[in-house]
Amino acid sequence: MGRHLQALSDFLFGFSNAGKTPDRVAVAIRKQQAASERLITICQLLIILTFITLYFLAPKPADQGMFDSITIKVIGAYLVFSLLRLYLCEKGFIPGWFLALSVIADVALLMLLIWGFHIEYQQPPGFYLKAPTLLYAFIFIALRALRFDTFYLLLTGVGAAVGWAFLVYYAVASDDTGNAITRSYVEYITSNKILRGAEFDKIISILVTTGIIAIAITRAKRLLIFAARESTAAAELKRFFAPEVAATISESETSLRPGQGVIRDAAILNVDIRGFTAMATAKTPDEVMRLLSEYQDRIVRTINARGGRIDKFLGDGILASFGVNTPDHEYARNALLAIHDIRAVMDAWNAERRSAGKMPVSLGVSVTVGPVIFGVVGSENRLEYTIIGDAVNLCAKLEKHCKTEACFGLATRQALDAAIAQGYKPPSSIEIRAGRFVDGAAAPVDLAIIEP
Repeated sequence: MGRHLQALSDFLFGFSNAGKTPDRVAVAIRKQQAASERLITICQLLIILTFITLYFLAPKPADQGMFDSITIKVIGAYLVFSLLRLYLCEKGFIPGWFLALSVIADVALLMLLIWGFHIEYQQPPGFYLKAPTLLYAFIFIALRALRFDTFYLLLTGVGAAVGWAFLVYYAVASDDTGNAITRSYVEYITSNKILRGAEFDKIISILVTTGIIAIAITRAKRLLIFAARESTAAAELKRFFAPEVAATISESETSLRPGQGVIRDAAILNVDIRGFTAMATAKTPDEVMRLLSEYQDRIVRTINARGGRIDKFLGDGILASFGVNTPDHEYARNALLAIHDIRAVMDAWNAERRSAGKMPVSLGVSVTVGPVIFGVVGSENRLEYTIIGDAVNLCAKLEKHCKTEACFGLATRQALDAAIAQGYKPPSSIEIRAGRFVDGAAAPVDLAIIEP
């Protein structure tokens, strides 16, 4: 039974798996509701002006003064109440009980206005049941939809239906002749007789309209919350992945599956802190993480500024790529320029550390180029974007080889040649060291010392 009720609820109101409303979304909704209440009150003031205009345009008994009219008294009371509500809106303080009272007052004043017609025009009570003013009840219901709050909407709709039912009852009960009700539609239209079916239709129309709008608001609100959570998740993805990768994940029209990949000509950059293990053992966990955070923040911003994208954090190491996520015709040039930028950033940071009495941080940076595969690996429950290729493997080995060559940054001769072809202007300090033996490499490698 519970499962069927849940299915019916999901069918009517939209799926309920939107989860907890994010705090920022709840705050935004509350601000929207406060602004909507202001708009609702302004619209109701315009309705009051419409009532006043119609009152003066409509013919009235010759012996009746303006201030003797029950209509003008009701409109005046409604005007005062609406101005009070507008004042509270501007002050930013409208408690829930006052909003509920406002809804009841809206409906009550509208019904009083309609009820006063038979006195105004000296007719039997059945006369006011023909008043088109009832249509304003639908306007009040629609205005409540602006708050995105079904409670006040339902209160307005149910209140209007109950109010009209009471007016119908009063019209029937006030008739002393017993002939107030008719079954003839023609007699209903041409006299003050009451047609039960017509009044029943009005009540049903009010309730059905209220229900439809309530369902629409509930569905829209759930969709809003779900969309906000998805937007938040997409924004958070950009903190874990390169923007292009995050966009691929969040905007993909199909489900991502392992085995999907593309091949790119790219540059791979590896950064690592020298002697980090020894450094970490001499520090508290908080100090270690703070050091990593400061280091990674500086290096990541520097790499991103040159168009590079972070693929992985490997402890104190950083694996980055140029031209992998999106094709880049200057991938090698940008990667080598990033080495120079990282050196400048590290020199400035180490100067700050020395001034603060802290040990400087030494890095090793390497760059390789070549075709790599960029794609999705893992299982259906745990996926990851990765880059695979000889250039990736060699770059990791070269980064460790920086210590052997006693340099800050190095690249393969192939990477230097590719960068020069893409517009890189090498400084005079660059040194070529041919046929170097690198641990783990299958053959000697020609190296370029980018930063001694």
